[in-house]
Amino acid sequence: MKQFFKFVFATIVGFTVIVVIGFAILLGIIGVASSEKAVEVDANSVLHIKFDYQINERTPNNPFNNLPFFGDKKRDLGLNDILASIKKAKNDDNIKGIFLDESYMMNGQATTEEIRNALIDFKRSKKFVIAYSEIYTQAFYYLASVADKVYINPKGIFEFRGFSSEVTFLKGALDKLGIEAQIIKVGTYKSAVEPLVLTKMSDANRLQVTSYLGSMYDHFLAGISKSRDINKDSLFNYANSGRIQQPEDALKYKLVDGLKYKDEILSELKQRTDVKEKDDLASVDLDDYLKSNVAATTDPKEVSSKNRIAVIYASGEIAGGDGDDNSIGSETISKALRKVRTDDNVKAVVLRVNSPGGSSLASDVIWREVMLTKKVKPIIVSMGDVAASGGYYIACAADSIIAEPNTITGSIGIFAVLPNMQKLFNDKLGITFDGVKTGKYADLGDVSRPLTPEERLILQNSVNRGYDDFTKAVATGRGKTQAYINSIGQGRVWTGTQALQNGLVDRLGNINDAVKSAAKKAKLKDYKIVSYPEQKSTLDRFGEGLSAEVKAHFVKAELGENYRYYEQIKGVTKLMRTPQARMSYDVVIK
Repeated sequence: MKQFFKFVFATIVGFTVIVVIGFAILLGIIGVASSEKAVEVDANSVLHIKFDYQINERTPNNPFNNLPFFGDKKRDLGLNDILASIKKAKNDDNIKGIFLDESYMMNGQATTEEIRNALIDFKRSKKFVIAYSEIYTQAFYYLASVADKVYINPKGIFEFRGFSSEVTFLKGALDKLGIEAQIIKVGTYKSAVEPLVLTKMSDANRLQVTSYLGSMYDHFLAGISKSRDINKDSLFNYANSGRIQQPEDALKYKLVDGLKYKDEILSELKQRTDVKEKDDLASVDLDDYLKSNVAATTDPKEVSSKNRIAVIYASGEIAGGDGDDNSIGSETISKALRKVRTDDNVKAVVLRVNSPGGSSLASDVIWREVMLTKKVKPIIVSMGDVAASGGYYIACAADSIIAEPNTITGSIGIFAVLPNMQKLFNDKLGITFDGVKTGKYADLGDVSRPLTPEERLILQNSVNRGYDDFTKAVATGRGKTQAYINSIGQGRVWTGTQALQNGLVDRLGNINDAVKSAAKKAKLKDYKIVSYPEQKSTLDRFGEGLSAEVKAHFVKAELGENYRYYEQIKGVTKLMRTPQARMSYDVVIK
């Protein structure tokens, strides 16, 4: 009995401690949220920009930033606020220039493209952009190459060697575990299943990756060629021959303007802003700048206008049910589309898609809502880093589709994966199963045994119907024949540039171009932009997301750049569910 009371007492104490800690964190969140004040920007300031985090489409409403438990770090701004801040700085008399500090650009290339174009637009104000880094990855150099001056640490690292893309193959591991991935698919190029059944890329997949990677690399070189005034063929030869080994090589071939230490950069920034060497540089971080005098920079016509253009953000993998900032839930996006469709103040819609796809059923549900919206008001799609497979499915019904040149899109195909774990259960674990059933197909989908030929045919017919629906939807939306869509479909992946040529997109551009296009189609001269789905409040997110936020924080901190492999392995388990309209894999450019 004494041990029982000890156990009960310990449980009560433990529960009390958890409640107290949780309450303290909640008070901290409320305190941080309530303490944020508008930031005053001093005259002759430099806007300090540093991208050392994954850039999402929207700034997350994250209650766990700025808390000591999470390192008291700045918010990770979304692309929407990054672009708005750079645009705002262009016309802000207190901002004299931008200091682009060392960054890693862990996002896709289309996101980098949008920020790069925003910096080019900023320079039209005749203000300066200075870039500096100790380590230039190719992605960051592409962004930095638009700067007036590009500097590197004299002992730094400059990467300039061309693009590569890799796939992690799991067949060997599955074989050791006694798991067979049973594949049902449509599409010669639909390579999402290859890591489960092959140990290297198929010829068809190698062909398509070579094609779209080459298209992306060509655009990369063309951008640097224009901004640095270096012949594109010369840039190709520099990378191909491995000429850029040291910072001195980058200077020799005019990829950078100087070799400098950080203190020398700060001195130059002071000179450019008329600050004495002994005085502190007036500088404001991107996050703080976003909080500064926002209302003063808002277009008066936007404030007074009753007209609305709704921007609906669809970012992440597609699944049924509710989603969040990093996943597309068919119910969440459908609700948003229905809401803007019936709102008389919303005159046009921009659907921002950044997704590799996912559930074919959930994709079809969203496609239906896009079709219904198109019947009553203009809807324009803006594609981000990737809008492929299911991501393209939900886009194809729009009035117009706008993509970046290096957007990954297409991948029109369907597949399903059902694991056969018989050897794992029987041979590895010594587990066997037995039972009864009332019909021949009552246990269809049982993972403890292989599919019969008849069952495989049932699943193949289901996938075939899904592909037929997909290609029919694209043909209708794009005004093409289904036969033509099939010829450029088959799961093949294209860049935005290639998709413009084959008719899958209408023009190249960014999200601002999509908004302007929507306004033009709705014949609007003044309007206000509203964003959907609505982001959850701090208290809502605290109630549901503490464990997920904590887990993600520490996993990312531990794995660093290898976090993407963790995500890939997690993604494999998602493939073994319902039929998928999903791109082959995440494209990582090294």
